[in-house]
Amino acid sequence: MSKPFAPPTSTPGNGTIHLALLPPSLPRLKTVNYQYPLKLVSPAPLKSEDNDPFLVYTVYLLTYGGGLVAGDAIDLHVILEKTTRLILLTQGSTKLFKAPNREVLSKQCMTVTLAPESALCYLPDPVQPFEKSNFEQQQIYNIEVPSSPGTKAGSLCVLDWVSNGRPANGENWSFYHYGSRNEVFLSQSEGSRKLLLRDNLLLHDQMLGDDIAHRMDGLAVYGTLILYGPVLNRLGQFFMSEFKLLPRIGGRKWDSGSESGDEELDSEIVKRAERHRRELIEGVLWSAASVRGCVVVKFGAPVLEAARRWLHDMLLYEKTVVDHFGERSLLCLR
Repeated sequence: MSKPFAPPTSTPGNGTIHLALLPPSLPRLKTVNYQYPLKLVSPAPLKSEDNDPFLVYTVYLLTYGGGLVAGDAIDLHVILEKTTRLILLTQGSTKLFKAPNREVLSKQCMTVTLAPESALCYLPDPVQPFEKSNFEQQQIYNIEVPSSPGTKAGSLCVLDWVSNGRPANGENWSFYHYGSRNEVFLSQSEGSRKLLLRDNLLLHDQMLGDDIAHRMDGLAVYGTLILYGPVLNRLGQFFMSEFKLLPRIGGRKWDSGSESGDEELDSEIVKRAERHRRELIEGVLWSAASVRGCVVVKFGAPVLEAARRWLHDMLLYEKTVVDHFGERSLLCLR
């Protein structure tokens, strides 16, 4: 008996998000398609809060069952045309379920192409590897070089972070393997690419007594924030300047009071001192570095919520992400 419906043309786990610019200069989601186990949901777009408001689209990246079963593979392609803005979010942590053995691997790949003056904000919930899970992912960001003078390059704000699993179940970095690679390229019109940044995280249970939990030294979450482009320049400079002002050995401790009783600290110094105090109490560790135009922020904390709260407060205080993408962009950090 012949089947009444044509077979699907896409393969399982494949998806495409194409944010196009239609006449007269109106951004529209031209393509949103996906196949199991990937699911994409797009609510109504919102306008940004900056002086020249843009229509910002949002797409939620989901998986059926809330995570990836051993052997699942996801391959997502995201295309942003000129001057478009997109937020990518999740509706909870991406759970990685148990693998039957070390040879069965779950994979996730996302390739993003950003046209000049476009912008991407990708601030998802953390990846949550369950005990004996086996996973690798790769995110590739191709930023097209502007061909005309006066045109600015694309911008991106992307977060990649992973937690220690399910502490309530006694899990603490007890998976087989976790790998995550982020690559940022400048793409020329002739097809060549220049590598700006390659950030690679590899956590592997070596079965030699020196397990992952021991190497993580009490951290329950570890993350990387990558910032690039004119839209995120101010935010990158903020992280760099705040990192330079972190308390150092032998430096002045602002939280212990001023040297003279009549000296008044301005509001910014007071807020910074309070932030440093919370970081010390909650055990948040972080650093920032500038690499070929990218600002890379590394952070970790002994409790997931402490890292989430720290990053949310930093982004909310500086305001760049909220101004250009709206408050919805911080939804996964609340």
